[in-house]
Amino acid sequence: MIDSVLITRKINLIAADLKALVPYAELSLQAYLKEPVNEVAVERYLERVIGRMIDINYHIVTELGHPPPKDYFESFTMMGKMGVLPVKFSRSVAQAAGLRNRLVHEYNDLDPQKVYQAMKEALQSIRRFLEHVHRFVRSSRGRRKASKKS
Repeated sequence: MIDSVLITRKINLIAADLKALVPYAELSLQAYLKEPVNEVAVERYLERVIGRMIDINYHIVTELGHPPPKDYFESFTMMGKMGVLPVKFSRSVAQAAGLRNRLVHEYNDLDPQKVYQAMKEALQSIRRFLEHVHRFVRSSRGRRKASKKS
C-alpha cells in the first residue's frame, strides 16, 4: 500500500530544498561562479532532492506490485509506464538520475557552469514531478476510500 504520509513528507522536504535553491538560481552565472560555496550548496541541495525523488519512485513502483527498478534512471521511466508521470516527461526527468550520480561520484570533475544550468532546469522539472506525484497520491487515496465504501 502506498504510504501517502511518507510521500507527502518527502514532497515537503523536496519543496523546502527547492525553495532554498531559488536564490542561487536568481544569481547570474558570473555571480554564482564568484563564490565557491554557491556550487557546494547547489550540488548538495540537488543531491538531496534527486535522492528523495528516487525514494518516492521506488516506493510507488514496489508498492504497486512491480519489482524494484534495476537502476535510478529506470525508476523514473517506470513511473511513466505506470501512468504516475507522463511517459515523455518521465524520460526527460530521468536525466536527474544521471545528474545525481555525477554529483555523488564525479564531484572532482564537475563543470560548475553545467551544475548551474542543471539547477535552473531542475527547478522546473522537479516542481512538475512533485505535482504529478501529489496528484497521483491524492487520486489513489480517493480510489481507496471509494472502494472501502463499496
